[in-house]
Amino acid sequence: MTEPRRRLAAIMFTDMVGYSKLAQADEAAALSTLEEHNRLLRPIFARFSGREIKTVGDAFLVEFESALEAVRCALEIQQALHEKNGARSDGPRTEVRIGVHVGDVVQTDGDVLGDAVNIASRIAPQAEPGGICITQQVYDQVQNKVPTPMIRLPPVALKNIRVPIAVYRVAPTWEAMAPARPTAEPALGHNLAVLPLSNISPDPKDEYFADGLTEELISVLSQVQNLGVIARTSVAPYKTAPKSIAQVGAELGVDSVLEGSVRKAGNRIRITLQLVDVGTQRHIWASTYNREVDDVFAVQSDIAERTAEALRLELASTGRASTDRLPTANPAAYDLYLRGLVASREHENHGIEEAVRCFEQATQLDPTFAEAFAAWAEMYVEVGGDHIAFREVMPRARELAARALELDPNLSDAHSALANIAMQFDHDWKRAEEEYRKALELNPSNVGAYRFFGLLLVAHGRFEEAREVFRRGVRLDPGSSMLRNALGWVDAEMGDFTTAIEDTRRECARNPFPSHDHVFHGLTYIQAGLREDAVKEADRPLAGTSDVERFDHALLNGILGRPEEAKAVIAAVERGEVSYYVSATDLAMLCAAVGENSKALDLLEKDAREGDRTLWLYYRGIYFDPIREDPRFIQLLRDDGLPTYFGRRRAPT
Repeated sequence: MTEPRRRLAAIMFTDMVGYSKLAQADEAAALSTLEEHNRLLRPIFARFSGREIKTVGDAFLVEFESALEAVRCALEIQQALHEKNGARSDGPRTEVRIGVHVGDVVQTDGDVLGDAVNIASRIAPQAEPGGICITQQVYDQVQNKVPTPMIRLPPVALKNIRVPIAVYRVAPTWEAMAPARPTAEPALGHNLAVLPLSNISPDPKDEYFADGLTEELISVLSQVQNLGVIARTSVAPYKTAPKSIAQVGAELGVDSVLEGSVRKAGNRIRITLQLVDVGTQRHIWASTYNREVDDVFAVQSDIAERTAEALRLELASTGRASTDRLPTANPAAYDLYLRGLVASREHENHGIEEAVRCFEQATQLDPTFAEAFAAWAEMYVEVGGDHIAFREVMPRARELAARALELDPNLSDAHSALANIAMQFDHDWKRAEEEYRKALELNPSNVGAYRFFGLLLVAHGRFEEAREVFRRGVRLDPGSSMLRNALGWVDAEMGDFTTAIEDTRRECARNPFPSHDHVFHGLTYIQAGLREDAVKEADRPLAGTSDVERFDHALLNGILGRPEEAKAVIAAVERGEVSYYVSATDLAMLCAAVGENSKALDLLEKDAREGDRTLWLYYRGIYFDPIREDPRFIQLLRDDGLPTYFGRRRAPT
């Protein structure tokens, strides 16, 4: 027996993606793929003086004399596999994840043991398929010596490793050679708020027209280059609680405000508008339009042009306002479209049903009305998974978005809808990212695209990018609780608990009543190790809250070890006694939070087979920690192309 010998070494661990699933489906094909994988990798190890220690099924453990040689070898492996997969027309793709660490190892009987081996094997799952992860020790030795970017990830807590470690993602060579594709940047030089137009029509029922026209003006003005236009959700509160221009400017962070009124009588409209500079209170321009309803698009174009000229900006070449194409020449179709826009903001069943009726009739009256098809698709992707099962709405949403783009390939909302379908329903992450980027290129003020694109980035652990995307969204929609809480979520994922708690505390201050904001605040406290503060949020009385908020409240208490409320909600859902939509993944959260792990996994597998498949959005949540290392849970993540392991970021105790 050889005497154990301790030394410093660079250790690489490689792991094939999807091999176990392939072996279960077709053992012969799996063995053939494994042999091909081994034949490709072994010569590359040798070229970089790598010593193969052992293979464990579909994994290699390899030792190198230097960290630089190990990283260069890893890049060569991924490049070779990338090229081979690109040339393959059929059969399974071969992808591996690679982890590299430098540290002490103990050699005995031809094997190596120690933390260096454990760490290399446990950071490999942090890499994406075809990706490479390295530790801080490796980064320190190879930075500026390899031709690819290295992106720092949040510290990772690894099993049986005492302290969290810093991890970097090494961009593959083909990604490094591609030109950077920054997310579209909303305007920083000038920001505008379009306040809700006052309805002064003889018939109060024409309120929808003023509300819908406000949304249309926001959309049209978003086509002005270098102008950030505040989202509808942030200006809507000023309809019922009007404030001075100075107050609006301070609260929304805008330079100018567009305000006015609409009077509709039959087919005649009178629109009075004024653009006001926040700093000086000076009217930049003011105008009154007396037109027929079917001339409303000319009014919108004139408003955009006058605003752009006054602010010394330009209209985007792809914007609707700068083209000769009218969205519709049918006044009745446009009227139904506006009614549908307003109804679609009411996400209860009656609002959804009314919106569908209006959009359907509008597109029947004018089958070339691209904006109506896009708005209809956007409504479906907004309510899918929260109010209606994805399987009931996403196929139809896909048809509607595709029809909208056939009619007008430059509709940002249609690209955003397709991105959402690719992400939430197809789990086609690459297509989703491409469509989100296209949507934001066409309209850098598309807040919905920022919101959902940020969620995609979080799901794949791209926290720095997600934080910037959410920040851009908040600049355009400062009243959005969802976006601000999402920022807190990202800060917590990155281990910045002080900022995360401050983010969620601000939202609670804006909404002092028990709500989802307080539950999110409580979850952040738990992750930060502040149980007593989390209990205070969980102990808030529930009078006047919605059924959905009661569900969230039960989840928080379940995580805190107080299962009674959660079990009562589970029972009520199973008996069909709740008035709101609950997916199988929603129910699995509650079950995992109260220790019903097997039931939670059954629900998640059921959801993967036939349901909404929303695990991608929630899998990082604390409530799933009890089942995180279960092979069934890991397999679900693999099936969805998600990271299968990440360290829970917790504050130091």
